[in-house]
Amino acid sequence: MSKKELKSKSKELATPSVTALQATDSAASLDAYISAAYNVPALSAEEELVLAKRYYNENDLQAAESLVRHNLRHVIYIARGYSGYGLSLADLIQEGTIGLMKAIKRYDPEHKVRLISFAVHAIRAEIHEFIIKNWRIVKVATTKAQRKLFFRLRSMKKTPANELNHSETQAIADELDVKYKDVVEMERRMGNADVSFYPDENDEDEKKSLAPANWMIEKGADPAESAEGSDWEAHRKQRLMDAIDSLDERSREIIMARRMADKKSTLKELAKKFNVSMERVRQIENNAMTSLRDALSDCQGLFV
Repeated sequence: MSKKELKSKSKELATPSVTALQATDSAASLDAYISAAYNVPALSAEEELVLAKRYYNENDLQAAESLVRHNLRHVIYIARGYSGYGLSLADLIQEGTIGLMKAIKRYDPEHKVRLISFAVHAIRAEIHEFIIKNWRIVKVATTKAQRKLFFRLRSMKKTPANELNHSETQAIADELDVKYKDVVEMERRMGNADVSFYPDENDEDEKKSLAPANWMIEKGADPAESAEGSDWEAHRKQRLMDAIDSLDERSREIIMARRMADKKSTLKELAKKFNVSMERVRQIENNAMTSLRDALSDCQGLFV
């Protein structure tokens, strides 16, 4: 089942029978949903085992629905632990519920482990993924070490408002078994805030001046100007090739060998090739260059 299907299914299965979470952007409806979830009684080990076997052996979706509903209180408890990241609690609960549903799908009742003990890792993993994707516009944690630091660094700092000193940084690196520079980098990333490209009208003047749109101006970024410049450059090159083609064969070879080749020929090499003196080669080159300049008088910059 895809994640999109799981999200859709979670809204069906993870709704306590007492009420429905219809508008999670409303604090009242979220409170009602949480209250209803806590009013669903916890299952005993025997009741949970019966439901788990029904789903595991018979693919009984009603049994799976009951398992979700009776364990929502645990999802809410775990989700509340991540409220410090500035994301909607309703979203965190939904992501945690998806993790619970994934765990139920893999849960084997014969392992003699309570469902929530088995599911807690999947619930946290789903919430972690959601937080990392949505906490900043730019992803702040991609490697295993970065993810570990992202969720542990703030709680390990002795004074959250202050920067880590060298000894504190080294202690955290040793405890989490990560590199010192990774701790420094994650602290820097978590201390940064997203900046809108265009200034907000409600921002103070100083903050408006910091918006990238005010200083990230690239010359030549106008598509029309770029296209025009590209067309003109192509035109100049074509005019040059036409002018070279108009030369006699010997003049053309000398110009190509002396001016256009990556490894330019010497006067001596060309004098030997054409069986003339070096001075004669120089004269032919100069005459050819004069002819080319006359032919390309309106295309400045092709010759020095």
